[in-house]
Amino acid sequence: MLKVEHIGIAVQDLTTAIPLYEKLLNTGCYKTEEVTSENVNTAFYKQGDTKIELLESVAAESAIAKFIAKRGEGLHHIAFEVEDIVAEMERLQGAGFTLINELPKKGADNKLVCFLHPKDACGVLIELCQEIKEE
Repeated sequence: MLKVEHIGIAVQDLTTAIPLYEKLLNTGCYKTEEVTSENVNTAFYKQGDTKIELLESVAAESAIAKFIAKRGEGLHHIAFEVEDIVAEMERLQGAGFTLINELPKKGADNKLVCFLHPKDACGVLIELCQEIKEE
């Protein structure tokens, strides 16, 4: 069974979105981080067991910039926590899902991540994430 790890929301500007979500969720942003591989800045909130991730583009060619240009701000992806990301990628690919990246890559919040194409999940971008273990 997959557990929702976080919900990703594309925003135009973190300086506007962070205080808005602090008011909405009645909690402070606990972490901001730049993910250079994805050309985004992120901000995280935690409510119970679930996290909300705000994503702001830092480059016109980033996936978030393209998403906002096409659809506007809003729900971008749902991330599920997995124990073994490689095994889960193999399982899902075998079940007919299209992987956007063939290998897991380093994402925000100390995670290995992989994305599934939205066409295979009723239009929803799915992220798999696994905590990076310290060696």
